[in-house]
Amino acid sequence: MSTLLDPTIRISKDVEALTDEVVALRRDFHAHPELLFDLPYTSAKVAAYLEALGLEVRKGIGKSGVVGLLKGGAAGPTVLYRADMDALPLLEETGYAFASTTPGLMHACGHDGHTAMLLGAARHLAASASFDGTVHLIFQPAEEGGAGAQKMIDDGLFERFPCDAVFGMHNWPGLKVGEFGFASGPMMASGNLFEIRVMGRGGHAALPHLAVDPVLTAVHIVQALQSILTRNKKPIDAAVLSVTIIKAGDATNVVPDEAFISGTVRTFDERVTDLIESRMRQIAELTAQAHGATATVNFERYYPPTINDAEQAAFAATVADDVVGAAGVIRDIEPTMGSEDFSFMLRVRPGAYFWIGNGEGGHRPMGHGAGPCMLHNASYDFNDELLPIGATYWVRLVEKFLPR
Repeated sequence: MSTLLDPTIRISKDVEALTDEVVALRRDFHAHPELLFDLPYTSAKVAAYLEALGLEVRKGIGKSGVVGLLKGGAAGPTVLYRADMDALPLLEETGYAFASTTPGLMHACGHDGHTAMLLGAARHLAASASFDGTVHLIFQPAEEGGAGAQKMIDDGLFERFPCDAVFGMHNWPGLKVGEFGFASGPMMASGNLFEIRVMGRGGHAALPHLAVDPVLTAVHIVQALQSILTRNKKPIDAAVLSVTIIKAGDATNVVPDEAFISGTVRTFDERVTDLIESRMRQIAELTAQAHGATATVNFERYYPPTINDAEQAAFAATVADDVVGAAGVIRDIEPTMGSEDFSFMLRVRPGAYFWIGNGEGGHRPMGHGAGPCMLHNASYDFNDELLPIGATYWVRLVEKFLPR
């Protein structure tokens, strides 16, 4: 693989020797995508691999999560690494020989690669025992909208597997292969859904004065919602409020009884989320009242913001220096307004979530998307060149966090 020829990337020789095996693991996971908590193939394969390495393995945590306990040469601190296992409901368009064998399901976010990298690191560490302390290897279900991290926490994850710090790594298209991105604070935004139901009174479109038009009311509500961002929150506080669904009516000559508005809110600060939710309720209810209608708001907070511990993020970045060189480490990378449920783990323990570059997409066949091909894309593919880099990083992080 081309990255292994780059002298600035210091791949562990033992990990490099495992590259073909880890690639085979990744492609097998890719060919057998599973959704949310329904991961019988993936969970079983992960558990069997860890058991074959001689690790203590716990299954069924958070419904289908797997935990491997990797103990070093002596007692010491404990660290937790997390990889996600679930795929997405997408029809794959890559054309690969190892493409999804289940139509309509696809590993379009690289969780197949995350799982394979951590398994590769586990094999090396199990053989070398080059550390003191304990590593908890967490293979998590349902990151894609199911809050699998919180389900594992609810199932006693941190009581059963206590740790001093938690770390999670995700591939990131657009970052060069061999680059890492860190932030000492917000890394990803919270994810929040809202639904607004506007109730009016239906009637004939030719006689609007006899009806209460929920469509007109909904339009005014949608326009007014943007004033929250421009006139209520501080300009320096990042937030996105996107109305993505408006539904009403079935006929051109009928004023409907109801209209429906839905979308997402994303912030890096729960106080900003509180403000947006409060103002959204006021705007919807009072705007509807002004038009003679009524409105109800359902606001669901499904993922909190992903906030790194500054000390652990700085430590994790120094480990990346050792793997790819300081030039390949971005310490103040721009956060994204996307969301991630590793945020639940960072609420309980200090730690860091960071990105490893997936490249610009040049490893994919021609004709399957230009540029970096972002995540959740039918032509996305995890770049196998990352596998030895990511596995080496996990190994080095253990050796520095839990030195002999």
